This record gives sequence, structure tokens and C-alpha cells, in this order.
Amino acid sequence: MGTETETVCVTGASGFIGSWLIMRLLEKGYAVRATVRDPDNMKKVKHLLELPKASTHLTLWKADLSVEGSYDEAIQGCTGVFHVATPMDFESKDPENEVIKPTINGVLDIMRACAKSKTVRKIIFTSSAGTVDVEEKRKPVYDESCWSDLDFVQGVKMTGWMYFVSKTLAEQAAWKFAEENNLDFISIIPTLVVGPFIMQSMPPSLLTALSLITGIASPTLFWFKDIDENLACVAFSSKKLTDLGFEFKYSLEDMFAGAVETCREKGLIPLSHKKQAVEECKENEVLVPAS
Repeated sequence: MGTETETVCVTGASGFIGSWLIMRLLEKGYAVRATVRDPDNMKKVKHLLELPKASTHLTLWKADLSVEGSYDEAIQGCTGVFHVATPMDFESKDPENEVIKPTINGVLDIMRACAKSKTVRKIIFTSSAGTVDVEEKRKPVYDESCWSDLDFVQGVKMTGWMYFVSKTLAEQAAWKFAEENNLDFISIIPTLVVGPFIMQSMPPSLLTALSLITGIASPTLFWFKDIDENLACVAFSSKKLTDLGFEFKYSLEDMFAGAVETCREKGLIPLSHKKQAVEECKENEVLVPAS
């Protein structure tokens, strides 16, 4: 991205990552086209419209991953696209049609819109760590050549299995399309996202991360029947990141403290019991993980 007058598009704008991203882009002076499924739903978009510079630099656009061509107008004329939107229904009764296909078809529809626009110079895709390391036998080192074992995922069907499948297949399809159409594409691989939030409802990732506070049982992503207590502890290295100049601005304690404080400010905690937590999340159309 270049000058401060450039226009960019952000999908999944009302969510945890999308709203933070928009705030930062507005701070940098970009004109932002934010796509949401219902721009008239003030409960979902009010926090975006109240951001600094939103009145002059932010516009809301209606788009849906399940509707072909719905992103074309929002993307036309943009120099960059941040694709953050993704279906996240872990309790879907029809994951193939409600999660997996919309995710794959949605990213390809957005890629086609970028190619048709002739203006988009870079596409940044919010992928997931679940596309990299979900497999029966862990590797000592993971890099950009690694992909999750989808046969294993679909065989075990651990919590969120359809999310791992959808994000993996979507990213693979996006890379293929980008190479075939000479598009500048990059994927970001976040793990569980924790920290302060701008949206009014509880972000799905915090329902898991703050399960001891919300009272909602954390879903398990582990598929081991037994763990040998003599095994060495796994150590995660950030050496590659720090060698490249990345600096960690916040500690894990800072992130969790920020998340809890935001929940308090928005009246989302304390919640007296699990039923109340579930009802409030459903009222705000937030995914409630299975117990």
C-alpha cells in the first residue's frame, strides 16, 4: 500500500479482527470500504461508525460470502483488499454447505473481483494456524510449506474440524488462483485471538479463552487419549520473528487483562452462570462453542 489517499476494502468488518484493522487503517488515513452482511443493522455496525475519521473515510457495503459477485462493487477501485470474513459455526448441522463451501467459494469470488478490478495491488487473507499443524504426528518445525492433514481432521472430527478444513482448502484455492492470475497475495496465520475488542458482543475466540470467567466450557482441540508424563514440554520459538525485526508490544498477561477489562466495560462479565452467558451470546448472534 502506498499513499494515505488510497482506498482499501475490508471484509468481515464488524468482527474482532476486522474492526481493529479498520480503526488502524483509518488512523493511517486510508479510505476504507467495510463489507458486512447487513449495513443497516446498527447493533452490528455502530462501533464502526463511531471510530475516529469514520464519518469522512469509512463507507459500509453489503456483501455476503454465499452470494456470487456481491463483493465486486466494493472492491472495484480499491488498491488493497483485506479478506477477514469467514463462517464460524462449529455447531453446524450441515458443515459442508454452511461452512466449507461458502468459505472456499467466498475467497475465490473475492479473488475474481480483485482480478477484474485491475486496481487491486495486494490481497491479504486472514487464514488460521489450523491450516498448518493439525495432524496426528507433530513436526519439530513448521514453515510455509506445511499444511494440516485433512484426512486426519475429517477422520477425528475434533471441535472446529469444519473450520480447519474450510480455511485450509480456501487458502490453497486462493494461492492457486493468485499464481494463475499474477495477483500479489499473502496469508496471515493467527492462532487464538485474545485482547481488548471494539465490537459490542463477545468475540467467539474469547468465549474459549475466557471460559473460566464466562462459565462456558472450553471446547477441546486435543485428540490425544493419553499423554506420557515423561515427554519433554513443547517450546515455541519466536526467534525467526525477532530476527526479522518483529517486536512484541504486549505480553500474554497484557492481552488477557485487556480482554477482561473490555468485557467489564461493555457489561459482558461477570455472568452469574452458564445459561445467562449462552443466552447473551445468542442474543448478540455470537457462536457458542459446544460443551
